[in-house]
Amino acid sequence: MKRALLIVDIQNDFCPGGALAVPDGDRIVPVVNGLMELFPEVVATKDWHPPGHISFASRFAKPVMTTIDTPYGPQMLWPDHCIRDTPGAEFHSELALAAIRHVVYKGCDPEIDSYSAFFDNARRQQTDLHRYLQETEVAGIFLCGLATDYCVLYSALDALELGYDVTVIEDACQGVNVVAGDSDRALRSIVAAGGRCVMSATLIHQWDKEGRL
Repeated sequence: MKRALLIVDIQNDFCPGGALAVPDGDRIVPVVNGLMELFPEVVATKDWHPPGHISFASRFAKPVMTTIDTPYGPQMLWPDHCIRDTPGAEFHSELALAAIRHVVYKGCDPEIDSYSAFFDNARRQQTDLHRYLQETEVAGIFLCGLATDYCVLYSALDALELGYDVTVIEDACQGVNVVAGDSDRALRSIVAAGGRCVMSATLIHQWDKEGRL
């Protein structure tokens, strides 16, 4: 079974100093870099929002982390972040970009947010990720990135629904934890849906032992 490493949203705005910094979000970058050589396919995602995106608190003049109702359900409001073609939307400077074979852009519609790497939150539109993975004959996905309790979670659940074998690399993810314990609950949800969680050392050991994943 061909496997891919899916790197979720390791962008400047989600790292310390960014507009929507995940606590210690840059901690995972060396771990992710060390994993890339294990996989024949490495795919990365970017939040790629237009100005005035529906997830921005500034659009509604409301406090950050307020929840509003939208046609597709509740929407958490965040600081303006990952605005397309701005430095905040670029990958973290220490991420090993040469190994990335495909980049998926999400959250591009101004009226619908997109946590998942596969679908927007209304499930009206798909990114090109599923098509790319099918074309490259990938059946197993190993996820890492930011944030455990949002984009990693929803990407993993959608991948499972689409029929992929899904593993989350725990120490190569970092969570927001708006509510304490959100990341742990996210991982439990992934396992309950049929996914697995492992540590990076386990994968590296397997690679050293067998020369493959």
